Amino acid sequence: MARAKSSVARHKRHKRVLKAAKGYVGGRSKLYRTAKETVMRARQYSYRDRRVRKRDFRRLWITRLTAGVRASGLTYSKFIAALKKAGVELDRKILAELAVNDPDTFQRIIDLAKHNTAKDG
Repeated sequence: MARAKSSVARHKRHKRVLKAAKGYVGGRSKLYRTAKETVMRARQYSYRDRRVRKRDFRRLWITRLTAGVRASGLTYSKFIAALKKAGVELDRKILAELAVNDPDTFQRIIDLAKHNTAKDG
């Protein structure tokens, strides 16, 4: 009975890792062991940063909303609270898009929010 060798599986594994390391500098794209370490680290970063990207975009949208709302004498937190109370279900992404690209519509939303806070006051 012949012993099992892993040559085909190993070759396939090495090819897969080296293909993923294509474009890396020096031994990182040529040497299996170095390439494997680099690819593993790159994948950890991409996994982490897919989550970080979501946080970053949310922060950007909030910053844009804050700037747009402050011009009308309202704070971000009061604006969001008033929108919730008014039943407006636009998310921060859409609101920030309106603040940047369609100021007239955004101003109407701010007026709606102000009208809602004036009732409470």
